[in-house]
Amino acid sequence: MGGGGSVKEVQSKTELDKIVADGSPAILHFWASWCEASKHMDQVFSHLSTDFPHAHFLRVEAEEQPEISELHSVSAVPYFVFFKEGKAVDTLEGADPSSLANKVAKIAGSITPGEPAAPASLGMAAGPSVLEAIQELSRENGAPQVSSSGLDDRLTKRLQQLVSSHPVLLFMKGTPEEPKCGFSQKVVDILKKEKVKFGSFDILTDNEVREGLKKFSNWPTYPQLYCKGELLGGCDIVITMHESGELTDVFKDHGVGVSDSLETKPNKTAGGKGGISEQSGLSTALTTRLAGLINSSPVMLFMKGTVDEPRCGFSRKVVDILKQEKVEFETFDILSDDEVRQGLKVYSNWSSYPQLYIKGELIGGSDIVLEMQKSGEFRKVLTEKGIHQKVSLEDRLKNLLNSSPVMLFMKGTPDSPRCGFSSKVVNTLKEEGVDFGSFDILSDEEVRQGLKTFSNWPTYPQLYYKGELVGGCDIILELHSGGELKSTLSE
Repeated sequence: MGGGGSVKEVQSKTELDKIVADGSPAILHFWASWCEASKHMDQVFSHLSTDFPHAHFLRVEAEEQPEISELHSVSAVPYFVFFKEGKAVDTLEGADPSSLANKVAKIAGSITPGEPAAPASLGMAAGPSVLEAIQELSRENGAPQVSSSGLDDRLTKRLQQLVSSHPVLLFMKGTPEEPKCGFSQKVVDILKKEKVKFGSFDILTDNEVREGLKKFSNWPTYPQLYCKGELLGGCDIVITMHESGELTDVFKDHGVGVSDSLETKPNKTAGGKGGISEQSGLSTALTTRLAGLINSSPVMLFMKGTVDEPRCGFSRKVVDILKQEKVEFETFDILSDDEVRQGLKVYSNWSSYPQLYIKGELIGGSDIVLEMQKSGEFRKVLTEKGIHQKVSLEDRLKNLLNSSPVMLFMKGTPDSPRCGFSSKVVNTLKEEGVDFGSFDILSDEEVRQGLKTFSNWPTYPQLYYKGELVGGCDIILELHSGGELKSTLSE
């Protein structure tokens, strides 16, 4: 027997098991009160329960029912589990009303036989504002975790101090001696197995921290594990990293459990490659491939994720530093190629990521790069290696405009103009006895196109005085004939 067009709040695993056991289609929504996407999707969910009265529509607050959340591996909200004939047959993560409607129709039967269920098929019940809000969230985020932090400066500062208060810090429910949820218990057990010293914060004792940290970290659940102020992840991620040995590598890389110092710089081999083992045991083909990747750009970063979407805090930190230093660099996402991911650890004799290379030489990981930037050594190394700061087109244009008090952007040179308009302006300036600098826009397409946009002036030549546009050929000739040109260029 179905749910009769309403959403039921599930209070326990026993209650859930009993409802699912009757064999009717059932949809379970894991949500959180702080998450806007959850709230919007809950409205769609409620309307769907009216359209599909013979299915059970169930709701669970993810944090309040850890046993149920853990059973279904919930790590983000909104999250939906679909049941049929007593078994979980499908899941959906994120704010996607179209997929939700289609998946509901798949297990409970279409609203109109033969037609797929989509947001439009929810009829007037859902209302355009709900659907519009959901679609906007989906467009903006493409992921279940939605929000800009919106925290005040005081709380942000407090959270920053908290996450950095220990080299390894666990925000959990309860204490390491008395965890108050299974997820927290698992992470505590893993940290004990890793034999690392760690601090902890019981989020049940401070609701401001509990709610604020979700937004600060853009991570909706607990526990949350931080290393050197950077979020590693929640229970599932920590388990995966532990089982693969990567968690040990991260701790080792950042001096956790070994010493309080920063990571040790790689040894230099005779070949000049930082920490590269000559007897690596890697195949010739892989060795050649890795060498090619390392040298494919003067500055090469092997990281988790991409520049636009870093997949770990340490990778994001190095990307930010390279951007701050205005360095052109290429990246390789090691999550996309396990052969490279594992092989480079051996090749470089460096056990974790990110790894930054300059002119084929390993510089180190995030801690080394950060320390080098703070001390000024990173800029020094870049200069020594011939890596210069990238100058933006806007800065380049400003430098050109101010390279001479009177500056003419023209086709050709004053001695050899390449168009009649440029020739006329050059002759006019010479006749007025004005000293001027010039730039041949035919020699640089980037400047030629960029200056049109910068000055909002579509043609050449263009004459500037003290960085300000005077005008083109017609305006210059008009000022000249009116006796105003020389005074305009000497104000």
